[in-house]
Amino acid sequence: MAINDITLAGGMRGNLVNLQLISALQSRTTERLATGKRVNTAVDDPAAYFAAAAHRSRAGDLAARKDAMGEAIQAVKAASQGIDAIVKLIEQAKGLTAAARSASGADLTTLGDQFDSLMAQVDKLAADCGYKGTNFLDDGVLVVEFSEVADSNLTITGFDASTA
Repeated sequence: MAINDITLAGGMRGNLVNLQLISALQSRTTERLATGKRVNTAVDDPAAYFAAAAHRSRAGDLAARKDAMGEAIQAVKAASQGIDAIVKLIEQAKGLTAAARSASGADLTTLGDQFDSLMAQVDKLAADCGYKGTNFLDDGVLVVEFSEVADSNLTITGFDASTA
């Protein structure tokens, strides 16, 4: 009799098979817990696996659209902050024009230079208020898609906020 030959009784053989089955089930359960998936491969349950893959793909598409919406919000916020800053500069320019009404020649030149400086700042702000390449204060346009449906989108159109 060779050293590797072991004879098992029928009951012991059944117990060994059951232990191997329990070990395989434990491994599968551990894998499911580690991945968070009920079905990890197409071999486990083909219909459920491919349905889950389709759902994961759809979730990825929706996450990408959500990210694009977030980027659009940031672009609009950048434009809004730019508009607020431009409004403040225009209010300063109004103050300068009011002061220019009662100014003398030398003062008028200084006020004119200050006015020109404010207008240059307005132009610079209008040019610099973009977010990731989209500037709504420089005639920028952004289309935000909400789903795959062609009419489920929003087009945001900017305007020229420069002094020109």
